Amino acid sequence: MTFRALLVEKNEDGAIVASVKDLDDGLLPNGDVTVAVEYSTLNYKDALCIEGKGGLVRNFPHVPGVDFAGTVETSDDPRFRRGDRVVLTGWRVGEIRWGGHATRARVKADWLVPLPDEISTRQAMAIGTAGLTAMLAVTALEKAGLSPTRGEVLVTGAAGGVGSVAVAILAKLGYEIAAVTGRPEAAGYLKELGATEIVDRAALAEPSSKPLESERWAAAIDAVGGEMLGRVLKQMKYGAPVAAIGLAGGAAVPSFTVIPFLLRGVSLIGIDSVMRPYDQRLDAWHRLATDLPFDKLTGMVSEYGLADLPDLAQSILKGGIRGRAVIDVRR
Repeated sequence: MTFRALLVEKNEDGAIVASVKDLDDGLLPNGDVTVAVEYSTLNYKDALCIEGKGGLVRNFPHVPGVDFAGTVETSDDPRFRRGDRVVLTGWRVGEIRWGGHATRARVKADWLVPLPDEISTRQAMAIGTAGLTAMLAVTALEKAGLSPTRGEVLVTGAAGGVGSVAVAILAKLGYEIAAVTGRPEAAGYLKELGATEIVDRAALAEPSSKPLESERWAAAIDAVGGEMLGRVLKQMKYGAPVAAIGLAGGAAVPSFTVIPFLLRGVSLIGIDSVMRPYDQRLDAWHRLATDLPFDKLTGMVSEYGLADLPDLAQSILKGGIRGRAVIDVRR
């Protein structure tokens, strides 16, 4: 048997080339469960793998795709049977192991989560790692004491995948949201998702020499890192939590000091979705089934096929994709 996949190869001259090919099933890695993949998605990390950047792919040829959803074809694990609908995000699938940009995948059963009945496989990939991360961030802020009565929540990188889902979830839960974007054309889109205020990225992009600024935000979900995270921390209200979920603006925070933590009791919470334990993943997916407005999700999604991925990878690395890119791997 064969399956179709986006295969990333390294030529003799070291150039990285990605193309759609038919591959033999015998090339699939070892695993407990074989899944007929229906949909995948494109994350920033996928784009790095497709372009051969960031050192994420260690062995070529490689099939990227850190997320996928589909139905079980075969299973050696009693938890899954043929026909079960499942979703996979993380576990470094698509990085060091062949992933979901293919019509078939073979993985460990421990990495799969059964899809809630309310979520289709297409919707699962409209959510994907980005949506799961957003839900984990919201949950972490709630555990840190956030409620709608505390004030406005800041979301940076709001027009991206994680930010879009975070804005939609927070709006449904009754929060006021300040959405940060550097794209004026995204303002209407973010308002439709539920943002109550649009903040120009330039207002937070420049470093500040002040150890603290005026208190503005009751909480924040930060997808940017870098100088922006430094500015955000200085503007948090007393006792406010900040969930750090990305580093599009860089891993270093040059203007960082501990003053917001010591004088205002601000907390910085790191959100990892890659190695998140199974029970927390399951809880997050069930919360997504109830707390994510699926009518808003539809407006975030653009659908593509496998052959579109090389061009999409270049676009997302330049910040050119809004919302969620769903990949129908059967196209």
